[in-house]
Amino acid sequence: MPPNCDLTLGLTCADKSSPGRSVWIMRADERFANPTGAVQGGFLAAMADSAMGACAVSSVAPRRVRVSNTDLRVSFLRPVAVGDRLTCTATTLRAGRSVVTVRAEIENARGELVATASSSYVVRERHG
Repeated sequence: MPPNCDLTLGLTCADKSSPGRSVWIMRADERFANPTGAVQGGFLAAMADSAMGACAVSSVAPRRVRVSNTDLRVSFLRPVAVGDRLTCTATTLRAGRSVVTVRAEIENARGELVATASSSYVVRERHG
């Protein structure tokens, strides 16, 4: 069952078959529009964070872990229109024992890059 934050955003995992890579899709909902009619950047950041978090967890498989980011950097490259279909692809840059560094790219339905993100995640063993 997806977490509530992913359900709220309407995120769907399209692919996480390869360790260290995940692909997520989301339709840009009108609830996320700012006063200019474009999707507010925080929702794009949340999409990238969800994709990168899943990617970080898969990078250290088969270990059962929890991850939490220590930083999040997002660059917005072009506006996203309400209704557009977004695809976020996250890939691991480096997976250490206690820190995983990940990068993400978000594209619109036309394949145009709308945002990039990067983050480092602290890895903690999950017990139970």
